Amino acid sequence: MRILVINPGATSTKVAVFEGKQKILQETLQHSVEELDKYPTIMDQKEMRANAVEEFLRKHNLTIDQFDAIAARGGILPPVESGTYIVDENMV
Repeated sequence: MRILVINPGATSTKVAVFEGKQKILQETLQHSVEELDKYPTIMDQKEMRANAVEEFLRKHNLTIDQFDAIAARGGILPPVESGTYIVDENMV
């Protein structure tokens, strides 16, 4: 099972690829203060951060359809019970 892991932080987005339990690729995508200042809210950064992750995938000759699952940490959701969720438009 191939998993894409995304961990957005204040000034970076950490991205990793796992094959089963083994991490095969990891990178920290830095976002400059100047770039982040262009966005009034965290939600306004969504497209910029998505583009950074897409560029990471292209750089490593990966496409989103090569993954069996995507795991992400954080986000602007109220506290929820841990587990697996289907991501739909209401969550995005």
